Amino acid sequence: MRYSILTLFPELVRPWTQESIVQKAIAKGLISVGVRDIREQASDRHKTADDTPYGGGAGMVMRVDVSVRAIEAAGPADEVILLSPAGVPFTQALAEELATKEHLVLLCGRYEGIDARVEGFITREISIGDYVLMGGELGALVILEATARLIPGVIKEAESHRQDSFSSGLLDYPHYTRPVEFRGLRVPEILRSGHHTKIAEWRRKQALKRTKERRPDLLERAELTAQDWAWLEELERGGV
Repeated sequence: MRYSILTLFPELVRPWTQESIVQKAIAKGLISVGVRDIREQASDRHKTADDTPYGGGAGMVMRVDVSVRAIEAAGPADEVILLSPAGVPFTQALAEELATKEHLVLLCGRYEGIDARVEGFITREISIGDYVLMGGELGALVILEATARLIPGVIKEAESHRQDSFSSGLLDYPHYTRPVEFRGLRVPEILRSGHHTKIAEWRRKQALKRTKERRPDLLERAELTAQDWAWLEELERGGV
């Protein structure tokens, strides 16, 4: 997978590519991440990439000519994505779709936004939440992490991401590790039993319980079995 992140502030992004799993994936050749300074495509000696808005108003707007040249300089792409509060919500399902692509261009807006004519040169607008940030860099990094970890070989245990929150439509079950007891809080005995069938059942019940308590809206879209519904009814009665 190849990523091209287009930004006015490349030094905000580059450190993220030099640490942890992303850095290891780059070193293995599983992904490549090009961080491109949009200002390099400006034609004046001041490298101007923004200007005042037509019609008046506060703030500055990123120029269409500079932005489009930055997109074109990144080369052919499967998707050209603008990070924008007006975009479709970023979800695990969308991450899984994008992870199958060969080249993603991620365009980071700044200031009051990007000249609307740029929309003709993008394939998607994506939002990471109903709030406004100072720029699209964090959104681009969210997409980078969420998709890169799904690429075979990036995460050592392939099963890990298949049981993540949202991959099954439910929140993930609770996890525990050593020590067995900490300040009176103990690891559930079932997890130390070695009985894999019962452990799997416990985890599924806990995922259902967490989802019902914390994100009940997800249950409306999750693919639930008859057994899942029976456990949810049991939960209503105070069980599970």
